[in-house]
Amino acid sequence: MQWTKQNEQTVYENRWFRVNLADVALPDGRHLDHFLIRLRPVAVATVVNEANEVLLLWRHRFITDSWGWELAAGVVEDGEGIAEAAARELEEETGWRPGPLHHLMSVEPSNGLTDARHHIYWADEGEFIGHPVDDFESDRREWVPLKLVPDMVARGEVPAANMAAALLLLHHLRLGQDAVP
Repeated sequence: MQWTKQNEQTVYENRWFRVNLADVALPDGRHLDHFLIRLRPVAVATVVNEANEVLLLWRHRFITDSWGWELAAGVVEDGEGIAEAAARELEEETGWRPGPLHHLMSVEPSNGLTDARHHIYWADEGEFIGHPVDDFESDRREWVPLKLVPDMVARGEVPAANMAAALLLLHHLRLGQDAVP
């Protein structure tokens, strides 16, 4: 069954997002009002070192009042490439400049409400260039063994679905069959 958008109008807008109201026609002919959030693309990045440790941020999210491990992330600015934004965010939030970035995955974390696409990258090398400019974004930054990722996700220590999916895929790609107990 396909829902069809008849029209859409902006209810609120700022530099980060727009809240729109859409008139949606259902397959049976009924209509409903549906709010949606339009967002800029989000760029995400991390580094996995030779010891198979992944660079993570431990941070608090006030919206859900929760703590958890995350990857560096932020919106893609006007005129900026997605991979370029991912590298910038990693450097600003961790103090590490990544080597060549590899695209890991693109996901839509909440496609029933928003059009946000999160583009996740990783590098297998990086250079520490100094204290992070945006150190206010996280309580700490740590190298965490990839082998711990599945248990961390299971315990709820990686609450964001996009981050959990990316870390589990990195775990699989880097450790593969070696990760099976």
